[in-house]
Amino acid sequence: MAIQESGEMYLETILVLSQEHPFVRAIDVGEAMGFSKPSVSRAMGILKNEGYIIVEKDGGIKLTPSGKAIAEKIYERHTVLTAGLVKLGVPEAIAAEDACRIEHVISDETFAAVKKHMQ
Repeated sequence: MAIQESGEMYLETILVLSQEHPFVRAIDVGEAMGFSKPSVSRAMGILKNEGYIIVEKDGGIKLTPSGKAIAEKIYERHTVLTAGLVKLGVPEAIAAEDACRIEHVISDETFAAVKKHMQ
C-alpha cells in the first residue's frame, strides 16, 4: 500500500526534527507542522501501525528503516527542487512552498532527470 502525502510529510518532519534534536515527540511534530494534537496523534497511530515509526515508552518517536527511506526520499526531493526553483529566480520562501507540493507528486523518473540536469 502506498503511503499518503500527509504521511510522507509527517515522516519528513520527523526526519528533520531528529537531525536537530536527539528526542522527537508528537508535540514537537505538531508544533513544526502547525497541526492539532488529535491530528498528530491519529497520524502517529497510522504510521506506527504501517511500520514507519516506533513510539517508545517515553514518547520518543523513531523512524523505522522503511520510514527513514521514505523520509529521506521526500527530503531530498524537497531540497533539490527548492534549490532548482531558487536558481530559476523564484524567491526562496515560495520555492520551498512549491517544492513541498511538487515533491509528493513528481515521478521518480522526472525527479531523476531534474536532479541530473541541476548537477
